[in-house]
This record gives sequence, C-alpha cells and structure tokens, in this order.
Amino acid sequence: MARRLTTRDIRQRAEDGGRISMITAYDAFSARLADRAEIDIALVGDSVGTTLQGRPDTLGVEMAHMLYHTEIVARCTRRALVVGDMPFGSYQCGDDRAVENAVAFLRAGANAVKLEGGTAVAPLVARLTRAGVPVMGHVGFTPQSIHQTGGPRVNKDKTELLSEARALQQAGVFSIVLEMVPAAVAKEVTAALDVPTIGIGAGPHTDGQVLVFYDLLGFSPDFSPKFLKRYMDFDTQALEALRRYKADVESGRFPAKEHSY
Repeated sequence: MARRLTTRDIRQRAEDGGRISMITAYDAFSARLADRAEIDIALVGDSVGTTLQGRPDTLGVEMAHMLYHTEIVARCTRRALVVGDMPFGSYQCGDDRAVENAVAFLRAGANAVKLEGGTAVAPLVARLTRAGVPVMGHVGFTPQSIHQTGGPRVNKDKTELLSEARALQQAGVFSIVLEMVPAAVAKEVTAALDVPTIGIGAGPHTDGQVLVFYDLLGFSPDFSPKFLKRYMDFDTQALEALRRYKADVESGRFPAKEHSY
C-alpha cells in the first residue's frame, strides 16, 4: 500500500528541485482518480460551491459541506496529501473558533488546511501551526474576497505579495498558493521563500501547479480563464453519449438481448 505523503515530503520535493502536482477533489470519483494518477496533493476546495453546488461563487459554502467532502476524499485516497479548504467565515470568526474549525478538518481526515490571506491571517496561522495544524497559505487573487476585489484580477504588486508571503512563511505555513500573479513576480516570490509555492495562473516558475478537477477535464466549457489548460473535453463527449443513449431508448435499440436477464 502506498504511503500517504506528508507536508515534509512536499517541502522536500521542492528543495530537491522537483515539481508538485495538486488538483481539487470533492468526492470518491475525483479522489480515487487523483490517487491512481499519483497526484501529490488533493485539495478539498471550497470551489465545490461553483463546481458541484451550482453557486455563482464560493461564499455560500459552509463548514458542514467542507467536512462532508473532506471525509470522503480522505477515505478514498491512500497516497495524496489531503488539504481542506477553510470556507469563508470559518476563520474570520475569532481565533478560538477558527482553531476549532481547523481541528475539525483534521478530525475529518485532512492532513492540513488552507486559508486565504497574508499579513492579516499570519497571527492565526502561527497559532494553528503551534497547535499542530499544518497550514497552506494563499495569496494573490483570493476568491473569498471577491466583493472587495470586484472579481478575478491579476495581482501585480510585487512588494505586497512578497510582504504577505513572507509573513505567512514566518507564521509557519508549509506551502503557499499564488493565484493570478504575473509569471515574473511569481518567480521572484518563489525565489525569496524557503517554502514551496504552488501556482494557479502564476506562470511556470513556481514549485508546483494546481487546477480544479472539473476545469482541467473539460466539464465546464463556458469557463475559460487564461491560466486553464484542458486535458480532455468531457462536456462534448458526455453530451454525445447521453444523446446516443436517448436515441437508443427511443428507438428500442437499448436494452438489447445481451443487456437483459
């Protein structure tokens, strides 16, 4: 049986010059596929709100939702490091409650948690890591702040990004997600840190990359940000399959003799 990766393994991979792969996973299907593909990190993302719940953003995702999906992903993986995404409101509610929520992720099977923000959340990150909760940081575009930013935007402020990333590193994170950051800036931030960076829309110079499971497999044809590379066209193939099924049912070709008891 494959050994589950640890946060120490992730840091060592970057120190050795290796690249880190991370994708989101929300259910048995995505978790098992991620593990079979030997993806390094399975992020139980709050993007479950937009990909599975049909929400316009991630702000309505609740702790109960995240713990439910985290338990499934943890149960259905053996190798991947499982990171639980702390949803909006679960760590802006005072440090004591935030620690309780982070601990709940570990009890559900996560190996670490992720939260958004830099200097503002650094004191909480320090408290979590002192309490034994591994933390992944997230700076650049932070989707939970969408009402402040007015929507997705590229963060070009190198000074701000360096300050936030360094604050997170000092607080004890084991890695940092850089989202929608110019490649040259992400390269400088990565070089300035001792912890690995994982990019999404941050160019090729980060220590790893993350994409949303449903996006990279082509489940959502209308979602086409610049940073996304689709590795298959699930939507087109699935739609064609369903149309063939409908035609077979209406014509009587299905079920045939071989499908009947």
